[in-house]
Amino acid sequence: MRIKLSIVLLLIAVSTFGQFSDQNKELDQMIKQGIKDWKIPGMAVTVVKDGEVVFLETYGVKDQDSKEKVDKETLFTMASTTKAMVAISIGILVDRGKLNWDDKVRDHLPSFKLNDSYTTADARVKDLLTHNLGLPNADFLWIIDSLSTDETLEKFSQVESAYPLRGGYTYQNIMYAVAGKLIEEVSGQHWSEFLYENLLKPLGLERTVSLGKQIFEKGNYATPHYDDFEEGVVKVPMMIFDQVGAAGMNWASIEDMGNYMSFLVNDGIYKGDTLVLPSTFNFLFEPQSFVGGAGFYPTQQLTKPNWMTYGLGWFQHDYRGEKLDFHTGSISGLVALAGIMRDKNTAVYVLANLDHAELRHAVLYKAMDLYAFDDGSRDWHQEIFDLYSGFRNSQIERLDKWKADRDPNTSPSFEIEAVVGTYMLEPYGKVVVSLEEGKLTMVMNDFLRYDLSHWQFNSFVTNKDPRWRSRMTINFSQDANGDVTKLEMGGDTFIKQ
Repeated sequence: MRIKLSIVLLLIAVSTFGQFSDQNKELDQMIKQGIKDWKIPGMAVTVVKDGEVVFLETYGVKDQDSKEKVDKETLFTMASTTKAMVAISIGILVDRGKLNWDDKVRDHLPSFKLNDSYTTADARVKDLLTHNLGLPNADFLWIIDSLSTDETLEKFSQVESAYPLRGGYTYQNIMYAVAGKLIEEVSGQHWSEFLYENLLKPLGLERTVSLGKQIFEKGNYATPHYDDFEEGVVKVPMMIFDQVGAAGMNWASIEDMGNYMSFLVNDGIYKGDTLVLPSTFNFLFEPQSFVGGAGFYPTQQLTKPNWMTYGLGWFQHDYRGEKLDFHTGSISGLVALAGIMRDKNTAVYVLANLDHAELRHAVLYKAMDLYAFDDGSRDWHQEIFDLYSGFRNSQIERLDKWKADRDPNTSPSFEIEAVVGTYMLEPYGKVVVSLEEGKLTMVMNDFLRYDLSHWQFNSFVTNKDPRWRSRMTINFSQDANGDVTKLEMGGDTFIKQ
């Protein structure tokens, strides 16, 4: 009986893939050319149509040195496409009567605190997911530190609001960390455990994980890479940020993502089981915030949307007269993209192990054209490659100009020993500058270490950050007495203690 069932399932899969053989071939050809042009080490793509996986392919290698092939079980980061799963988790709690979208956050999470008392008191559950609470981005808090979730949130409570409550839009990862704490408070389970029990396990996402240590326990994961302007494609360190994990720490295989996108196309139902009630599922995709300003995604220059909004874990805009929900994910050296056109029963998911591998956008729109509109006439790869090549060339020109404008025949207006000391900026923490055997070093929050070398005048530069392959400029300032009192970095000023 099991053998017969397996044969039936295989025949169904072959039939489904065969039904879209022309579309599959055209998408596959574009991806292969795109991988070559973008120099992407490895990639994985799936397309779901009418609830069934119709395209699932893997390309290239997990690691450019080991040359191990990507397969359908290879883990890549989901990055910020994790956010939609966190929103679904809260939706499940809504379905169970544990909370409501418009409940005040503090009614369920008394420890919730922001710098502005009014926003703290009035923030609603759904506001944690919509990027319009009036808060600045403040990712610096977790990028340059290794604090716990609670410590990160405590520091963030000192950050001043940037605009009135629900009066704008600024992408905000830290509020998703709060959403994770909310899930824990209401359910009694860590957000990752709740997600596993109520979404990952029912969907059969056996490879998907939510904590850093689980990536290494599972094995078969992609190595992050960066296309360095000066050195070409190089491997970069993996970023682990469990302290804000609900904002984007999930890792998944492309096979798992086929199941996940099938669940989304089927409106919250998987293999006959309703995991999310229809009213709640539809609410996840309702627009909540207007995303203003042209160019939030450069691809807007090509898609030319009439509107752009944000739902609960989804960006949204019109494409070919239909609503497209999508979300990118980017963590140093790795990218993801999820897209769904619900009225066309079509969904796409892309994973890759190269930073800024924007072929992912070409795959999204090409797949929608092919499977939702039966029209593959537009050369999305070439258009997007040309668009981003222009940005890359501009960045290279700025880098070359920065080097050319340097005056190497200058020296600091102070003795080198004068910069040694501890510099503070709350809530971001401390920077310790040391001098060892004539060489300056800078350590941020006992976490990140950089070597400093003189650039010009009172400016120094760090060595390349291994995660982003870029350097930071550090400026030191003196007071009226000639004492070095300030360290300026990335627009922020740290005061010497």
